[in-house]
Parts: sequence; C-alpha cells; structure tokens
Amino acid sequence: MKRVQLAAIGWAGAGAMVVLLAGVLGAAWWTMPLPASGWLAVVAYLAVSNALLIRGLQRRRSERFGPANMVTSMRSALVGLITGLVVASFTDPIPVALLVGLVVPTLALDAVDGWVARRTGSTSELGARFDMEVDAFLLLVLSVYVAPALGFWTIAIGALRYAFVVTGWMLPWMRATLPYRYWRKVVTAYAGIALAVAASGLLPGLDSLLVALALALLLESFARDTLWLARRRHAAPAAPAALPEPAEGHANALKTQE
Repeated sequence: MKRVQLAAIGWAGAGAMVVLLAGVLGAAWWTMPLPASGWLAVVAYLAVSNALLIRGLQRRRSERFGPANMVTSMRSALVGLITGLVVASFTDPIPVALLVGLVVPTLALDAVDGWVARRTGSTSELGARFDMEVDAFLLLVLSVYVAPALGFWTIAIGALRYAFVVTGWMLPWMRATLPYRYWRKVVTAYAGIALAVAASGLLPGLDSLLVALALALLLESFARDTLWLARRRHAAPAAPAALPEPAEGHANALKTQE
C-alpha cells in the first residue's frame, strides 16, 4: 500500500478518534448518550467516505495526502458525528446546542482547508472533490434535520447536488468541466449558515425565509451552470461516465486543494 494511502487511513483513524471523543464528552455534558442508530450512522459515514477517498487516491496515483486534505479529513469526521445526531433525532431527542456546536466549526473549517491549500501550494483536483463531497453531504444532512420544522421542501437544498450528478450519468454533456465562479462558494457557504440558524431554532419565522433564500440561490446557480453546459454540449468533451466531475457545490471548481 502506498505511503499516501497510509496517510489517508491514518487521518481517517484520527478523525474517528475525534468523533469518539466528541461523542463521549457530549454524553457526559448532556448526560444523554448517542443511541445505537446514531453510532451506526457515524460508522457508516466514516467507512464509506474514507473508502471513497482512498479509492480516489489510488485512481489518481496521488503521491501526497497534503495538509489541506488533513483539515478536510477532520472536518469530515465532524460531519460524521453531525450525521449521527441527525439520525438519532428521528427517534430520540438530541441536544440542539451540541448539534449547532459541531456545525459551526465544521462550516468555519470549510474556509481553512482552501486557505491551507493555497498557502502550501498543495492544490489538486482530488482535494477539491473531497472538500466538495463533505460540503454537499453536510447540506443534505442539515436540510433533512430542519425538514420536520420548516417543511420537507428544505431537502431540495441537499438533494440538488446529487440530482445534478445523476443527470450527468444520463447526459454526458452535463459532465463537462465548468468554469470557476466565486459565486458558487458564496451560495454554498450561505446555505450552510442558513441551515445552521434554522437548526438552532433561535430565529423562528425568520429561519424559513433564510432557508428559502438559500434554496432560491442554489436553484439559480445550478440553472446557470446547466444552461452553460447545454449551450456547449456539442463542443465540450464529456468526463468518463464512471466518475462524473460536478463543479463546486455542484461542479468541480469548489476549491483547489490537495
């Protein structure tokens, strides 16, 4: 096994330890342990996400794991614990303060890994894809959590990116590389913040408006990229069907990092 793959496994293990420690501290502070369904969701997320990461390293024959990927790995571990809390909320009450307390640093670290990549010169397509997948899944999990309170229309926020990928499997021209647009990062960041505010329950009434605006901005961004791809569908070569490459938030330009 290559050294870079061992590095990925090592950081995956470190992330798992962070999850375990956070879970134990959360249980001790709120005197409510995470139920078995929550821990099962955590383990499933960590297993699948890290398996896909290692597979990506193998396919691209990466020589380095990179400091930015280390940051993203730790953020991914936090997303795993958030996932466990959301799954547990289907059957048991969960401490909302703990959930929000995990979401806030996870959103903050989204800016850190890109900064680290630029400062260390460790940018890569795989790093951008890894970061994008973590962002997309976090939006999906949070949109599911707020759905019972705001309405199940909120799930569209998390589902849009995956619908974009599925469409790319059916329409090869949808897999072409999109140009970089900073606006995508702004929309993705805003969607995460809006969902975090809604999850906190601190702004009843206003939170629905904030989340609705996030959905509208995402729809606009996806529509703009789809139109751009449609206009160039006869000229742009498609990416391989087995590995669609959507851009940032919904295409492959979210960030450049390794």
